[in-house]
Formats: sequence, C-alpha cells, structure tokens
Amino acid sequence: MIALADEEQTVVTRKPSAKQLIAAAVFLVGALWLATVVPSIEIAWVTCILILTIYLFAFEVVGVDVAAVSVMVLLGLSSLLAPVMGLGQGLVDNKHLFDGFASNAVMSIIAVMVIGAGLDKTGIMSKVAAYILKTGGTTEKRIIPIISATVGFISSFMQNVGAAALFLPVVSRISARSGLPMSRLLMPMGFTAILGGTMTMVGSSPLILLNDLILTSNKALPAEHQMEAWGLFSVTPVGLALVATGILYFVLAGRFVLPRTKSESATSGSDPMQYFQDVYGVHYSLSELVVKDDSDLIGRLFDDVETAYRVRIIATKRPGEANRIGPGALARDVDIEAGMVLGVVADPEDLDHFVDIFGLKKRTQLRTFVDDLSAAKAGIAEVVIPPGSSLVGKSARDVWMRKIYGLAMIGLHRNGETLREGEDIRNMPFQAGDTLVVHAPWDVLPRIGKDKNFVLVTTEYPHEDLRPHKVGWAALFFAIALSMVLFSDIRLSVALLTGAIGMVLSGVLNIEEAYEAVSWKTVFLLASLIPLGLAVETSGTAKWIAEQVLFVVGDMPIWVIQLAVAALATFFTLVMSNVGATVLLVPLAVNIAVGAGANPAVFALTVAIATSNSFLIPTHQVNALIMGPAGYRVADFMRAGGVMTVLFLTVMMLMMNLVF
Repeated sequence: MIALADEEQTVVTRKPSAKQLIAAAVFLVGALWLATVVPSIEIAWVTCILILTIYLFAFEVVGVDVAAVSVMVLLGLSSLLAPVMGLGQGLVDNKHLFDGFASNAVMSIIAVMVIGAGLDKTGIMSKVAAYILKTGGTTEKRIIPIISATVGFISSFMQNVGAAALFLPVVSRISARSGLPMSRLLMPMGFTAILGGTMTMVGSSPLILLNDLILTSNKALPAEHQMEAWGLFSVTPVGLALVATGILYFVLAGRFVLPRTKSESATSGSDPMQYFQDVYGVHYSLSELVVKDDSDLIGRLFDDVETAYRVRIIATKRPGEANRIGPGALARDVDIEAGMVLGVVADPEDLDHFVDIFGLKKRTQLRTFVDDLSAAKAGIAEVVIPPGSSLVGKSARDVWMRKIYGLAMIGLHRNGETLREGEDIRNMPFQAGDTLVVHAPWDVLPRIGKDKNFVLVTTEYPHEDLRPHKVGWAALFFAIALSMVLFSDIRLSVALLTGAIGMVLSGVLNIEEAYEAVSWKTVFLLASLIPLGLAVETSGTAKWIAEQVLFVVGDMPIWVIQLAVAALATFFTLVMSNVGATVLLVPLAVNIAVGAGANPAVFALTVAIATSNSFLIPTHQVNALIMGPAGYRVADFMRAGGVMTVLFLTVMMLMMNLVF
C-alpha cells in the first residue's frame, strides 16, 4: 500500500520539464502548420494525432504503454466528437478499435514469452553455459563468438529482451569462471540478441507485427499491389548476415571499442565479501555486535543510525527470541533493545567507529548468526532493475526493500559509479539498468528471480529452483510449436499457443508463472497502436506523406529511396519504441514503394528489420538491461554502437537487394 501510494503521488506531482515544454510547443506549431497544408480534414486530424504520438514516445511524458492506450482512446472518441471535429465519421470504427488485443501479433508475442520462460525453468540455459565454458575456455576471442551465436539463435525464436534477460545470469557465470570482465562480454551478447531478432519472423515484435500490418495495408491498396505475407524464415538470410557481421565486428574490433570497467558483475563465490571487495573496491566485513545495557544505542531506530554511521543491519536477535533475518523480519522502524545481537555489514573503519560511539561489544567471530549468515545460507548478490520494472522511479525506502523482499541494499551501481552506505542510496529513485548489490539469504533469491521487477544476476549460490526433470516436456512442446509453424498452414498464434499451453499442462510452468512471464506493458503497447496504423492508412495520411517523400527522393534510384526509409526507421527506433516506429512507418513505406514502382512488401520488411538498428544510445530495452551489470556509459554505446549502426544499414541493404 505504501508503494502504491508513493507511486500515485509521484504520478500526480511530476511536472513537465523545460525540455518537454519547449518540445511540446515546437510539435504543436508543427502540427498546426501541417494542418494547413494537408489535402483533407481527416488527414489533418490523423497527422496531429501522429505528431502527438511521436512527441509522447520521444519525450516520455508518460509511459509508452500509457501513451499508446491514450491515443487509442482518443481515436475512439473521434466517433463521438466527429461533428465538432468537422468529420463525417470517426477516424476509426469503434467496432474494430480493440481488434489489436485479439490480433495474431499480440497472441504470438504472449505465447513466445511463455515458451521462453518454460525453457528457462528447465535449466537449459545453465547447460548452455557449461557447454560454452567447455568449448571456449577462457579466451575472449573464442568465448564472444560462442556466446553471441548462441544468444542470436535463441533470440531468433523469442523476444530479444527476453533472450538477453535469460542469458544475463549465464554470462555472469561465464565471467566468474573464466575471469573475463562482464564489460567485455555483455555488449556483444546484447547487440547480438537484438540482431538475432531479425533471423525469423517471430524474433522481434516488429517482425511479428509485420504480417498484420501488411494485411491492414492491403485493404487500401489496388489489386495489382496486394502483398503476400512473409514466411517464418523469409528474413533468415538477412538476419544471418547481420548476426555474422556483429560477431565479426566484436571479434576484430572488440579490443578497441569494448570498455574494461571496474564494475563487472559476477556470481558470488564462497567468500562473498571478498568478491565485493574485488569488484567494487570497498572493504566490507560481516560482524556480530552485542548491545550493552548502558549503550546509548538503546531506544534508537535502525533508520536513526544506519545511514549516519554507514552500517547496514542484516540480522537481529532479541533475548529469548529466535533469530530474525530475511523477508518480514527487519525494517527501518525497528527499535534497538538492550542485549540485542546485531548482524552488521560495514567497512571495518566505520564499524569500529560505530562500536566506539555506542559502547557495543564486538565479537571476534560469528556466534549467534554462525549458521544464518554462513556462506551456505546467505551472502552478497546482485540484481538489476530491468526497463519494465514497476520499481523504476521508486526508491528502496519507498518499497521497504529489506522488509518486503528480504534484500538489504549495501551498494548501488549506476553509470559507472558505485554508491555505498552513507550516500543516501535508499532514497535514490531506481533507474532502468541500476545494479543493486544486496545481502540476502539464499532462499530469497529464487523468488526474486521470478519477480519481473528484477533480473537476478547472481546464480552461483546454494539453491534448487529449476525443474530439470521437465526438460523433455519443454523440448517436446517447443518442437511441436516449431513444427506447426514450419510444416502447416495454421496461424502463427495458434501454433505458438499450442507450445505455451503445453508448457503449463505438462507442469514445466504453473499458470501463475506463465502470467508473470508475459510483459503486459508490451501487450498493451502493441495492441493499442494497431488502430493508429489503421487510421494512418485508411484516412489517406500515409499516402499523402509518401507523396511528399517521393517529391524529395522520387527521381533517385529505388535503392536510395529504400535506404532513406531504412535510415528513417533507424532514427525513429532511437527515440521511440520499435513497435511504435513499425506501426507508424510501415504504411508510409508501402505507399512510397507503390509510388516509386518498387515492391511494397520489401519496403515494409525494410522498416521492420531497420527498427532493430538500435545501438547508438541505450534506449533499447536490451541495452538498458546490460548497462548496469557491465558498468557501461552512454559514451561506450556511442563508440561501439556508432560503427554497428553503419554496418547494420550497409549489410541490410546489400542482403535485401541480393535476396529480394
């Protein structure tokens, strides 16, 4: 309730920044100007809504899913407000406003997410890591191609951010065992996960969505320009070339473009404190303190002393009571009593100062918590806040992290800098990509690993949360789904849902885990944008924009026009979601192709592939996910991603003109 209240308050009190207000004014002027030059009132309204959508996405005034739903509702209200807007009817028929939620694309994405979660639950990824270590050894030039090729293959059959999230613990395990820094492995893995999404028509949201957009565009095209839907492996030659290019790029140029940070994540070993010292450069130790009867600490709250004296209390024991550690055991409003034993994590100098100030007894070794805080029961772990986490914008204090999740945060790594106890880290709102260094009981981590608000990086700890005995069922239903896609004419969504429901019925996942595997934010974003694409197409807006583009590049060769479309898609995907860019640009590309005498289906495919060209800045979900664990900075992405962006466009254009 506290977290919800805080979230609500954040939404209410957040004010637009000066940048957003200036941009809003510019976009408004642009929309008003365009309204005066378009040929019809319908196109004027759709153009204004289109510009509003781009503004909301680019400047993140609200969440992208909220923006998409708002635009969908606005399109629906146009039926009611048509007389006031000067329209004969609404911009979209309300009978079809919610068709996106039942579309083939949305159901396919849901099924892919569930299948991916099922494969992860069986421990297949752990076996993959073992194979990579056995094959690649500890040589960077051998491990990078193996990791990248594996992730690229996985990403070709599931969402790229899902593939990256699944493989993040695997790379962490490889880093810990091989001694290679995470920063040398995660960017090749992340970039290849994005590239792998171009290898099949189910590898990324834009490609899954593409055939639905093609069918929508066909409604407004004459018979001679009707487009056929793309097959599952239609894009495979292009995708293979892109993945191979990415791998070769990092093998040949990795030593020049990949950073070597001091904040690489790895898995906890037998001495978690030593790991924390090695990686983050601080000398924390675990100690046991006894509160004497005359101590000035008696009656104070944890909140009164932890930040002020740079200590973190992770376990307590009152006289006559059981040890308290983990979820529900400790909170910042706990008061300290005489005779209480405290388990404390702190820098030795800060700990000695704390002991001297309050006259505490420091035990030379653990006694009360010798079992609870042993390396077999608890230790240092690392978790990452993913882009879709509901904790983004909230602080550890807001969510009562130690009490609710059992995670005692002792460090926060952000943008290459590690903030520690005493630097007010629990009041800092979380950002996507933050790495949290926490002390936790090991039995808490399996639950954290299932929580969509976190990506658990630490995997080397005593636990058994996987279901390896279900690997046969998972493989069977994955094979059934894939076979139906390849060898039957059944709809993609039905084939994939067969595999997904098989995972549930066979016990690979329970239904709650299946629901948790789905990114509902992605679902609402995708489904809500489909009506906008319909409005852009049926109102004639796409055709009008295409005519203007043709006026500029119409006399140039077709490949130049296609390159312009690809470059436009690349720019859009850097400032908005790839799904949004695809929905907005596919109708435009189709009309440009028709006007230029080119193949409209190929131009539509150009957009769907080019929206994966998102390497220059960490706005893509995969890039945001890997930024924290590897300690990357924006400059690191610009250095490595700038070259990758040019290579992507070059290879894509070459392969598409050779294949199609």
